[in-house]
Amino acid sequence: MEKKTFGFAMCGSFCTFAKAIEQMREIAEAGYRILPVMSYNAYTTDTRFGKAGDFIWEVEDICGRKVLKSIVDTEPIGPKKLVDLMIVAPCTGNTLAKLACGITDTPVTMAVKSSLRVGTPVVLAVATNDALAASAQNIGRLLNTKHIFFVPMRQDDPEKKPSSLVCDFSQLLPTCLAALEGRQLEPVLL
Repeated sequence: MEKKTFGFAMCGSFCTFAKAIEQMREIAEAGYRILPVMSYNAYTTDTRFGKAGDFIWEVEDICGRKVLKSIVDTEPIGPKKLVDLMIVAPCTGNTLAKLACGITDTPVTMAVKSSLRVGTPVVLAVATNDALAASAQNIGRLLNTKHIFFVPMRQDDPEKKPSSLVCDFSQLLPTCLAALEGRQLEPVLL
C-alpha cells in the first residue's frame, strides 16, 4: 500500500472532539500519515469539554507534527500536494456555510479551498445543531459539489434537538477510502 497523507482539519464543535480525535488515532494506526489543521477557535478556546492546549498536545502526539493554525500555514496544501485527501472533522455549521459560499477566512476553509483547487477529495464530518434548519441549504449545495464527500450522518437527539445532525464518526475512514475512489459512502442520512 502506498502510504497516503490525510489532512485532518478540526473546527469548533468541541463536544465532538473526543470522537474526532479517536478517529484520528485509528487512521494513524491504520498506517496513514496525518497533517493536522485547526481553526482559530479550535486552537485557542478552552471549554467545558477540555482545554485547547490539551487537545493540541494530543493531536500533535498522534500526528507526529505541529498543527497548522493559520491561513498562511494551510495555503500551500493544494499547490504543493501535501495531502491525498482533506478531512474536516468536526465540520461545524459555520464552516459549512463558509465552504458553500466560497469564504476563505480560517485555516480550515483555506485548507479545503487549497485542496479543492487541485482536485483533492474533501471529506466533511458534520456536527451542527442547525443541520436540518439554517445549515440544510449549505449541506445541499455541498452535496452537489465536485470532490466533496460527507461522512454518513444522523439526528443525534431528535426529541431535544430536532434540527441537529452529527456524523457517524466510526464511518470516517470508510468514507475517506470511498472518496479516494471518487465515491460517496451511502446512505448519507442514517
